[in-house]
Amino acid sequence: MATVVLAGGGTAGHVEPALAVARQWKISHPNDRLIFLGTSSGLENTLVPAANFELHLIPRVRISRRPSASWLNIPFDLISSVLESKQVIKSCDVVIGFGGYVSAPAYIAAQISGVPIVIHEANAKPGWANRLGAAFSDHLAVAHPVESGKFENALLAGLPLRSDVAQAFNDSQSDWATARRVAKVRLGFTADAPLIFIMGGSQGSVAINKVIESSVEMFNQQGLSVLHSVGKLNAVPPANGGYKPVAYVDAMADAYLAADVIIGRSGAVTCSEFRALGRYALFVPLPIGNGEQFVNAASLVADNRAEVIQQKEFTADYLKSHIAGLLAKSAAAPLGGNGADLQAAEKIVALTEFAMKP
Repeated sequence: MATVVLAGGGTAGHVEPALAVARQWKISHPNDRLIFLGTSSGLENTLVPAANFELHLIPRVRISRRPSASWLNIPFDLISSVLESKQVIKSCDVVIGFGGYVSAPAYIAAQISGVPIVIHEANAKPGWANRLGAAFSDHLAVAHPVESGKFENALLAGLPLRSDVAQAFNDSQSDWATARRVAKVRLGFTADAPLIFIMGGSQGSVAINKVIESSVEMFNQQGLSVLHSVGKLNAVPPANGGYKPVAYVDAMADAYLAADVIIGRSGAVTCSEFRALGRYALFVPLPIGNGEQFVNAASLVADNRAEVIQQKEFTADYLKSHIAGLLAKSAAAPLGGNGADLQAAEKIVALTEFAMKP
């Protein structure tokens, strides 16, 4: 029986692919022990126990995006986090990392302990933690082709899909038109009215929310249905006509299927799930970071299934003048989804099995 440690906490973009790989690993190796590393502030505290996997918390290494006095604490926080990670990793057989704050100390602890490391990079531009880990391992996988650096030669695995998204793709293949209409009805909307689905990531987006809330009258005047996921930390505005705001959408597969146009951030997981089930998207990348969200959407734009604008361009006036064009482009887009990522978890499991061989 082997012990596998999965490091990928913080946001859904790190946790969901790790969970998909864990589920696939259990199918192939039902008797193995799987341990997730996380911190007390990440979504893994909810998602991992809900999936019935073991979670071990380590201290978070806080690194602000801009220089500050807090940077003086980074070496001490990192040492503490590495030592705590090492207690778990020293007796395991392999570490699979997915990036984020949890991964960096896990990679260092694995290198110190002589434990093989496998790394999956979800974004088209690798993050700092995975770039660090790549110095310790040649067992690399990516969701998108990377143009330079060590990840340029990584296994192109795709991004592991959540089980509900993968199942929805398989169930819809025989009749995508019916699947999309039925999904609208399940969400409580009229099957024939165009549906706009707005999401700003797992925590929501204040900037996107403000634009949408000021556009409700326009949506209603044009007879559009709107499903607006405002985020669990944000106040839910009142429903109005065809406008239905919610704190969070549990039936995400239905939302992807039902929407004629999706408006949201272009995180790696969002792009992958949209690729599998969505029709057409307007992406408004997060304006901070290393620009990975612009790159994540590039292949979808090239396939005429999405377009990208900067956040400063995304206004109520922009929506009013472009919504008809977005719906027309959706009607011209392929009716079916794309199953390119369906085998991603299996590919990462296979790479991990190879990394574990003596």
